[in-house]
Amino acid sequence: MDISVKLTFAVLLLPLALAPSIGAEDISSGWPQWRGPDASGASASSDPPVRWSESENIAWKVAVPGAGSSTAIVLGDRVFVATAVKTDRLKEGADADSATDDQESSSNAPQRRGGREGRRGGRGGRGGRGGASPTNYYAFMVICYNRSNGEEVWRTTAIEEVPHEAGHNTNTFASSSPVTDGERIYVSFGSRGVHCLDLDGELLWSKKLGQMQTRAQFGEGSSPAVRDGILVVPFDHEGDSFIVALDAKTGEEKWRQNRDERTTWSTPLITEYEGRVQVITNGTTRVRSYDLMTGEIIWECGGQASNPIPSPVRFEDNVIVMTGYRGYAIYSIPLSSKGDITDRDTVTWVEEDAAPYVPSPLLYEGQLYFFKANNGVLLSRDAKTGDLLIKQTRVPDISTVYASPVAAGEYVYLTGRDGTTVVLRHGQSFDVVATNKLDDTIDASAAIVGDEIFMRSKGHLYCIRKN
Repeated sequence: MDISVKLTFAVLLLPLALAPSIGAEDISSGWPQWRGPDASGASASSDPPVRWSESENIAWKVAVPGAGSSTAIVLGDRVFVATAVKTDRLKEGADADSATDDQESSSNAPQRRGGREGRRGGRGGRGGRGGASPTNYYAFMVICYNRSNGEEVWRTTAIEEVPHEAGHNTNTFASSSPVTDGERIYVSFGSRGVHCLDLDGELLWSKKLGQMQTRAQFGEGSSPAVRDGILVVPFDHEGDSFIVALDAKTGEEKWRQNRDERTTWSTPLITEYEGRVQVITNGTTRVRSYDLMTGEIIWECGGQASNPIPSPVRFEDNVIVMTGYRGYAIYSIPLSSKGDITDRDTVTWVEEDAAPYVPSPLLYEGQLYFFKANNGVLLSRDAKTGDLLIKQTRVPDISTVYASPVAAGEYVYLTGRDGTTVVLRHGQSFDVVATNKLDDTIDASAAIVGDEIFMRSKGHLYCIRKN
């Protein structure tokens, strides 16, 4: 067992129920990572409700301890959530009367970080640089819930530690979403390490990668990605940035590549093209593709704006990346690219009129849906050509957005920070079907599985299902 630091952890089984048998179909039909089975934000086989409220179509609602804005993942009949719970334990020398850090009392953060937009990036929420460093220990944990009724099955604390940065005032210390390969659960708490659990909640290994110094102390948030027994973890910050591949079973390092990037909050996309598996990462300096097995750079392309947060999506034989902070950039790049293709004609298409800052794009049936900056302004483009299908349109009843759009059953779900979700009919016109409201802040992107939507709010986890 490779554990880089001495850990304090606990496993609670309620009741002593073993995880169910998991098959490949549970991965494809579940929500195994923060943007769904194919990292597009869509579920191809689901038919969830389009209308709900606190009293309608809520199968269950449970209070989640602590604070976190990571997306819940779903595997079989289990739902997994990462969270950070503030404890009463103070670091040595701290005065209890001066302990003011409390992310649980602030509004939750996006999966990727949000700050003060500027210039063409628009203004989508108030800025909030990190304040005084925390003095309390936090318990960084994963909680498993029964999908059918919301009962807690187990919770595991991977580590207890005092965070070294306060984070953005809308950030949490659990903004990175878990990921599963059907055999194990993996979660990154950034500076608090990467942790691997089995499906029954037993901690198998932990790996410390160092301490991040994030831009303006905005905090951490990139999620790991896994494929073919390899867990890929991005580590871009204001220090020596890198990307690392770990053996998913043991945590042993397989390769590492240094990166000339500042703080980045984007999650890698892992995808296969012509027999070679590529790890595609967004970045301010370059979008890069690495070979999953060796870490070799396959191709790279400049041109993105700063503070990249949205995750890449794949359409046919291209990958689409975008950034919307202090400028807008959308690039569709062929997966067949080799070397540095910056400013080459090989780039399929480029648009620079609008792009998201915090939310990632949705790719659904060949159509891209995305917000402008963090504002409740939606656009849609043809993923193949970049042609504008829905011009910039203000979404009614939504002003600021951190959660990424999702889709299923020919509907698109757009959730604002105030808990309002507007449902559109999928297509080339802006056709509102329903407007739904929950009584809490929502920054985490939804997960859709079967006829259910799982939404994580500031203090709760909802299962939305037709009554």
